[in-house]
Amino acid sequence: MLKVEVAVAKAPKYAVQESGDSVEVVERPRGGLSVVMVDGQRSGPSAKAISNIAMRKAVSLLAEGVRDGAAARAAHDYLRTQRRGQVSAELIILTVDLETRTLVISRNSQCPVLLGQANTWQVLDEPADIVGIHGRTRPVITELPLAPGQIAVAFTDGVLHAGARRDTKLDPVATVRGLTCQPTCTAQELADGVLHAALALDDGRPGDDVTVAVIQLVTQVDSDGPAVRRMTVSFPVR
Repeated sequence: MLKVEVAVAKAPKYAVQESGDSVEVVERPRGGLSVVMVDGQRSGPSAKAISNIAMRKAVSLLAEGVRDGAAARAAHDYLRTQRRGQVSAELIILTVDLETRTLVISRNSQCPVLLGQANTWQVLDEPADIVGIHGRTRPVITELPLAPGQIAVAFTDGVLHAGARRDTKLDPVATVRGLTCQPTCTAQELADGVLHAALALDDGRPGDDVTVAVIQLVTQVDSDGPAVRRMTVSFPVR
């Protein structure tokens, strides 16, 4: 029996109260779920407004059963129409589709997605157009059968550019490989570990919004009781 773990860890740009990154988890009507991550142009409230436009369209369509690629294209069209092609956003959708029994990764982002299994990591970094600007923008999609031990790690450019002020940068593959060498590493521990590594390179003062999203498939012993689903959210209030 497979268990799907989903985790998110995020922090705003230093001295900016609100992150321009948005993350939502949505159940799919035919089984499974999608994690949608949008990084709005710039930072702060203006970036949040941009990311929310694309997020609302993508999430509403995914919840209705629309496929990931079509939802991503619609989010692009909607943002481009609403803001007349003058603003952009980066969009990544991670999906566990129980109808097709596949893991689907859709990218409209300059940031790669890391795909791991058995401590072997693949970097999905094929060039992809961001949403909101150019016509005929489409996502780059990777789809593969579900399997125990699969891990997908997505992040925004706050992770990719961490350490730029010190002329250094994070090695995402080395970071996740080091974290997952522990067989009991959970999705939340992995997301937290990547976030903390990025923040450390920026001396705790990130130069951009930082968000990490993880999907992990682990083996779970079958039980006679009900299949219990759990979700926990934690965030500071100031």
